[in-house]
Amino acid sequence: MAEPKQGVHVNSDIDLHCHSTASDGHFPAAELIDRAAERGIRTLAITDHDTVDGFRQGREAAAAKGVRLISGIELSTVWGGVSVHMVGLNFDPDSDAMRGAEQHQNQVRAERGKLIAERVSKRLRHDIPFADIVDLAGGRAEQVGRPHFARYMVERQLVPSMAVAFSKYLGAGKVGDVKTGWPTLVEAARWVRAGGGIPVLAHAHMYKMTRTKLRACISDFREAGGIGLEVAYGQMDNGQRNQMADLCREFHLYGSCGSDYHGPNRYGLELGVMPAFPADVRPVWSLWRPQA
Repeated sequence: MAEPKQGVHVNSDIDLHCHSTASDGHFPAAELIDRAAERGIRTLAITDHDTVDGFRQGREAAAAKGVRLISGIELSTVWGGVSVHMVGLNFDPDSDAMRGAEQHQNQVRAERGKLIAERVSKRLRHDIPFADIVDLAGGRAEQVGRPHFARYMVERQLVPSMAVAFSKYLGAGKVGDVKTGWPTLVEAARWVRAGGGIPVLAHAHMYKMTRTKLRACISDFREAGGIGLEVAYGQMDNGQRNQMADLCREFHLYGSCGSDYHGPNRYGLELGVMPAFPADVRPVWSLWRPQA
């Protein structure tokens, strides 16, 4: 991804997309909350991949720091043969629907991790023990993701960088891009709605789709109960933000925002850093709090 242009990004006091060590983030949830408070973030959603554990682990710290913590998750899904991510916000984490979603995703993620290890090992002609990858994921097979494989490959000097690991072995269309078992985007949106939450299509500007195909994807998402679209996202430029804002208005969706912060990175982006939220888009947070 191209490095963001200077002057495009702002510090937002609302961040509805970030990650903790409950998935592939750098900081435990409590430290993420501390960082949010230090940076003036008043509303935060920890949206770990396919688990609500980050939210659960951060509730006590959020209450102590005066940060409003919104329940969140980032669900891995498939639409039209393309891997698509969907953020769920402000749902009941103890609902049958969301407990079932976590259980399903955890099982799929563990099985998928073993398949990625097998396929990448064969392509590299170098054994990648799945147990070593699980160790990098904090001992939790259900939270193994492609970044853990990339980290392993860099640490073992099998590739020079995380970027190369993805461009050659793990990225879209590569041998480690395993989609087996993920729910459809429509199914995932229905899970979140059944849990009383708000389904948000994540970083849609990043999917390698034609405009026609992306519009078809958003249309299906909207018909399945989708409510939001990320219009201010950490590494977006203003052109991408404006494109997402146009789609938001066209499909009568609410806009969401988030840094997608995982921890320190080479772009220097931080928790709460993203393009300014478009003034003419309805914010998703207006659905759970009165307008100021």
